Amino acid sequence: MISAKRVPIQFHSATLLLTIDLIGTFVFAVEGASAAVQANLDILGLMVLGFATALGGGIIRDVLIGAIPPNSIRDWRYPAAAFSGAAVVFLQSSFVNRVPAPLITTLDAAGLALFAVAGAAKALDYNIHPFLAVLMGGITGVGGGTIRDVLLARIPSVLRSDVYAAAGLAGAITMVLALKLKLRPAIATTLGIVVCFTLRMVAVHQHWNLPRVMKH
Repeated sequence: MISAKRVPIQFHSATLLLTIDLIGTFVFAVEGASAAVQANLDILGLMVLGFATALGGGIIRDVLIGAIPPNSIRDWRYPAAAFSGAAVVFLQSSFVNRVPAPLITTLDAAGLALFAVAGAAKALDYNIHPFLAVLMGGITGVGGGTIRDVLLARIPSVLRSDVYAAAGLAGAITMVLALKLKLRPAIATTLGIVVCFTLRMVAVHQHWNLPRVMKH
């Protein structure tokens, strides 16, 4: 009996993937550095937190899928984008302190959407099964923020925020399904980003939460 061999779904758009990755890196670095400012850290702490928030999830993903050494170490553009985002926050800290909370939430949702989709896309290009590629997208989206919260000694937002990781997974699933339907990578990527971003923002405004165990 001949078993059918699974045909892997692949992304195959290196330029688009790199662009999404770098934009997401910059956005998350700004967010991480902003958290450092709020925690009253010095410039070294600000840079470390910006780097960890921007690249932590990608490093975890690359290690898990066998992309060694990770892009953030192999490609100078990744740390450059991360440190640039952190530097912008340091040089404009007075402005950052006046940034309204809704804008920070929007930036966070944008970074989550970009990273979740980029993480899943890269996993697909390494012939990872689509189901696991979706998980890699989720890890890429929330990994850096989790490291940031651990460094700041607080409960990671992914464990308590309104539909945070779930939004990242939804975006990754949308992109994978779109590729499965033979849509172009640019269209599949856009759909995934829109779904993740929209779900996250709606969840914040509507105060949606995943089910929790009720205390007695």
